[in-house]
Amino acid sequence: MSIFQKKKEDQKLSMAKTLQNDWYAIKLGAGISRRLVVHAFFLRTAGYFEWVFFDGIFLRKIVDDLDKGRDFNTILGFILGCGLLFFFISLYVNYVENAVIPLEVTRIYLGIYRKLFKKAKNVELRCYEDSEFYNRYTMAMDGAEEKVSKIIECFWGILVGIVATCVVFGFMFEIDHYAVLFIVFPLIGNFLFGNLKNKAEFKRYEKQAPNSKVLNYVNRVLYLPDYAKEIRLSNIFRLLKKQYQTATAKNIEVARRYAFRNAHLNFWRITFTFTAIFEGVLFYAIYRNLVTGSISLAQLTVMSSLMVAMTWLLIHLFEDVMVVIKNGMFINNLRTFLEYEEKIPEDQEGIMPKMEDGQYVFEELCFEHVSFSYQAEETIKDLSFTLKKGEIAALVGHNGAGKTTIIKLLLRLYDPTSGVIRVNGIDIREYNLHAYRELFATTFQDFCIFGMTIKENVLMGRSYEFAEGETEEQLVEHALKRAGVLAKVQTLPKGIHTMMTKEFDEDGAVFSGGESQKLAVARTFAKRSPVKIFDEPSSALDPIAEYDLFRNIMKEGKDHTMLFISHRLSSVKNCDKVFMLEKGRLIEEGSHKELLERGGSYAQMYRKQAMNYLALDEEEEVNLA
Repeated sequence: MSIFQKKKEDQKLSMAKTLQNDWYAIKLGAGISRRLVVHAFFLRTAGYFEWVFFDGIFLRKIVDDLDKGRDFNTILGFILGCGLLFFFISLYVNYVENAVIPLEVTRIYLGIYRKLFKKAKNVELRCYEDSEFYNRYTMAMDGAEEKVSKIIECFWGILVGIVATCVVFGFMFEIDHYAVLFIVFPLIGNFLFGNLKNKAEFKRYEKQAPNSKVLNYVNRVLYLPDYAKEIRLSNIFRLLKKQYQTATAKNIEVARRYAFRNAHLNFWRITFTFTAIFEGVLFYAIYRNLVTGSISLAQLTVMSSLMVAMTWLLIHLFEDVMVVIKNGMFINNLRTFLEYEEKIPEDQEGIMPKMEDGQYVFEELCFEHVSFSYQAEETIKDLSFTLKKGEIAALVGHNGAGKTTIIKLLLRLYDPTSGVIRVNGIDIREYNLHAYRELFATTFQDFCIFGMTIKENVLMGRSYEFAEGETEEQLVEHALKRAGVLAKVQTLPKGIHTMMTKEFDEDGAVFSGGESQKLAVARTFAKRSPVKIFDEPSSALDPIAEYDLFRNIMKEGKDHTMLFISHRLSSVKNCDKVFMLEKGRLIEEGSHKELLERGGSYAQMYRKQAMNYLALDEEEEVNLA
């Protein structure tokens, strides 16, 4: 089952769950911007005060003063005083709507996305290999700040609106006891049909989310330079276009499926919310004035005004309720994502690795009967081996043997299904995770080059203390030299301060595959860790460049413990240990010479590669005979 997959009984959000989501959003927003919460309250209070005061007090007083024959100056003074009051209210409303809310919504945007990015960074690697994770992540990020700010505003709108409605209700009841019955129409329109419409829209949104992910992917591919060559030199655009058209067609089909339901629900919502109450109140007031003569024209005017006010108050109140309910459904994605409990949290506290002279110390690595299953398939099976300080070891085997998975287990990107991995005699799950990973400097085969300077791509955000006279620039240049790419960097106008890629700089450098791989390898050379790990560090290099790189890697092994993966067995000849893997099992272990003498799988694999490269020397030919 997917990590974020919901159970069937959780597919339909209950009202209680929705309200919990709304309260979660309010607390989240208040924790980021209390200013928005305070001003949202006064903004809604000002809005409802205008409705209540104008229709329930202002108009009524004017009519009463006219009936009682009050003098013009008295009435004019009241009107001017009210006008001044509304002027200052209007100034405040404009200030909040145009200055406060845009600024605070931006702050909420920043605060929420910090939390989202932190969570995305903190979840385990397996989440990124889960399609449901992306669905949840994209839905959580889809206008989260607007939904949170809307919930805050509408929450106050509901509370203040209830008070305002009760006040107007009292004014109306004073004039006509039966007129208040007309409020049942907007209740039916909003609470029944409006709620059903919101649920239908949310279901449509969820159905379209996977297809929208495909559309976003195609959009991203078409503007990223990484894909430009392949698109122009192949027919892949036809396939991308087909993906886009298919996803669009599916979204259209989903929209068509919900179109009639949404349309007829919206029709009945509008009919009950607007038409029934407006027409009903008007006919009722006219009937009482012209037919029964039970209310005066002045009372009819005030009651009609109050009914209009009541109608709009109820409409706004119920719209706020619907917005809160609707956004509460969407906020469930945000809440589910942010409250997800990581299996391997990146900020995990624990034992700090041993240090000497300001450097982390590595003594021994032990895999003890380690097994690992991925999506019900066992990829590592009862694996046991030991690597001691100062040793140089290689993991070899055919594709799919589990070599890279072993590295990911060692770095705690995954945890074993069974068995234990110990470093310096301690179960690695007991370490402070961030500090533990500082023991290792790693280059993966599927490395990434970032749109930053070469220096930043090498240091990767790390900073070090240097002795007098040493600099970061020297560290970077030395690492680039060992990786065999310094000469290339020195030809660039800005050297190590050159931006990589043309994403943000038209003069940015674009390296070849081999040069980029060397730049990634330089990161491992630069990082001050006792264990250096290289995962297929020469896959994009020619034989000469590969030879030079492995010569430097072996030099690095004089002062470090080394573990690397290589598909070219000629590069592991000088290793202290070679671990031969097959389908997740360790089938052979020993030095290069020992494994050749055994004549097993390693020797057969080496013989085939050696024949292909025509790289046998006479001594090896004798040993392999």
